[in-house]
Amino acid sequence: MDKPWNNKAWFMVLPVLLLVAFSAVIPLMTVVNYSVQDTFGNNQFFWAGTEWYEEILHSDRFHAALGRNLVFSFIILAIEVPLGIVIALNMPRRGWGVPACLVLMALPLLIPWNVVGTIWQVFGRNDIGLLGHTLESLGIKYNYVQNPLHAWFTVIIMDVWHWTSLVVLLCYAGLVSIPDAFYQAAKIDGASRWAVFRYIQLPKMNRVLLIAVLLRFMDSFMIYTEPFVVTGGGPGNSTTFLSIDLVKIAIGQFDLGPAAAMSIIYFLIILLLSWIFYTVMTNYDAER
Repeated sequence: MDKPWNNKAWFMVLPVLLLVAFSAVIPLMTVVNYSVQDTFGNNQFFWAGTEWYEEILHSDRFHAALGRNLVFSFIILAIEVPLGIVIALNMPRRGWGVPACLVLMALPLLIPWNVVGTIWQVFGRNDIGLLGHTLESLGIKYNYVQNPLHAWFTVIIMDVWHWTSLVVLLCYAGLVSIPDAFYQAAKIDGASRWAVFRYIQLPKMNRVLLIAVLLRFMDSFMIYTEPFVVTGGGPGNSTTFLSIDLVKIAIGQFDLGPAAAMSIIYFLIILLLSWIFYTVMTNYDAER
């Protein structure tokens, strides 16, 4: 006998579907609607087609902000992922040190983004900031407000301090799931520390590393609050990422059409690059 189809299960999922539609789909469709129209105020809209998309894609301003975003995300991944792995490998596996280390690692993640920006804004000042005052006392002319290189250094160090803990916690979760029998077999075979990491620990961390890379790439590519609070996108446009530039166009200039088109392009770029990251890392894992 065929099992009867029970449609009541859809009613259990309906609240979630309505919530997603209200919080994601409807705003997204609104942005798509704005991206193909133009307005002169008084809530009057005129069809513009793909005009705003062509303007954004051929804009040097957009290309410069996109380049800064890509460079920033690459630097963040190159620092935070290896650093997170090293810290996770050196954390204790048992004893009172485990909860102590986990709490210390979780503390930066509990701080709101705007508070992190404010902390580092004060921390890097030459007059009252510990970092700025220390560098000045060592004879290093440090000023993240006037020097683009110093601004980048401040934003990168701030992000590393704030988000490396996420990579550490994910890698540590993968490490503690490895049975002790694996380490005992490696010890009997006389495996070196590097061999244990390469053939035992790293394969067990592949899945969590995939999650860590995807999360850190998406977060770093969408970063807004921290650099906006610290540098405001300056000096000049040196730390003006796509998110900051988007807010300037949408709110500062009130150009809804270009801002909406830029939002859609921004979303598609993140979606495409995340898919590439996921495909490459999963295919590499399958080959291994």
